[in-house]
Amino acid sequence: MALTVLIVDDHEGFRQVVRELLEADGVEVVGEAADGESAITEAERLRPQLVLLDVQLPGIDGFEVAARLGEASDPPAVVLTSSYSADSYRRRLAQSPARGFIPKGELSGEALAALFA
Repeated sequence: MALTVLIVDDHEGFRQVVRELLEADGVEVVGEAADGESAITEAERLRPQLVLLDVQLPGIDGFEVAARLGEASDPPAVVLTSSYSADSYRRRLAQSPARGFIPKGELSGEALAALFA
C-alpha cells in the first residue's frame, strides 16, 4: 500500500513539483494546503499517513501546526521541510512532535519513506 501524504506549502509551484516527484516515487498525494489553518482542516478531513509541512507558512507556522496535529487521537506523522537547513531550527525541532526534517533540496519519496519506516 502506498504511503499517503498531504503537502503543505504556501508556494503553489513548489507543491506541484513535490507532488510530481513523490508520485513518481510511488507516494499517493491525497491533498495540498497553502497555510497552517487549512493544513489542520485538510489533515482532519483526508487523514493522510504523513503530512509534509513547510516550516514557514502564513498565519500559524509549521511548528505550531505540527503541535496541533500531534494532539489528535490518531495523529499523522509529520515531516517538516524548509529551504533553510535543520541547523536554523535545531531547538524548535528538538521540541517538536515531528518525525523529522528534510531540507527542500533533498526531498524525495525515498527520503520520506525512510523517515516513515
